[in-house]
Amino acid sequence: MKVLIVEDEIELLIGVSNYLTKEKYTCELAENFEKANYKLSIYEYDIILLDITLPDGNGIELLKSIKKNNIHAGIIIISAKSSLDDKINGLDLGADDYMTKPFQLSELNSRIKAVLRRRKYEGDNILIFNEIILNTDSKEVNINNKPITLTKKEYDMLLYFIINKNRVLTKEAIAEHLWDDNIDLSDNYDFIYTHLNNIRRKIKSKGGTDYIKTIYGMGYKFTE
Repeated sequence: MKVLIVEDEIELLIGVSNYLTKEKYTCELAENFEKANYKLSIYEYDIILLDITLPDGNGIELLKSIKKNNIHAGIIIISAKSSLDDKINGLDLGADDYMTKPFQLSELNSRIKAVLRRRKYEGDNILIFNEIILNTDSKEVNINNKPITLTKKEYDMLLYFIINKNRVLTKEAIAEHLWDDNIDLSDNYDFIYTHLNNIRRKIKSKGGTDYIKTIYGMGYKFTE
């Protein structure tokens, strides 16, 4: 899962990023309105952690822009402002949750998981696709009730395919979603093919079906 952290307090920005990275999220950072707005214009994220007070703009205005441009990411406002009006305003504009500073990083992680369950996992932490069972909390994957061991990127890639089943995903989209935003500087995406082959091999080793179809000239699709 890919997270954009928009926060002007550098110590908090780095602290949240380090914690979430340890929790297996891919984190991108923006310490001001301009940088956040730029990243949102060219990259996709699963979760946006959004501070209201930024040195060069207002997080509420960024939230309005996110909704206007139909950016389908979960949004959690993190702000020192604790007034009821700010909270209601943010939620009315489409934020999924609101946290007041200071907060526990473990609680933030729980809030992120809750938003992801509602938005992407149909309200559950267990995803089932035929013989494939994926637990988004424990990061465990079972094929025909037999566990398989995946690397972080292999797990993230399989999860990305399952929640986007029946959609064609380009190599560029896969790379940008699972790696940091600098991946667009790469001159090729051969590493995606390597990860895909590993996933296919591990699934087949437990008697599973390869649902990842190559759509020549376009990308890949996870489908029956």
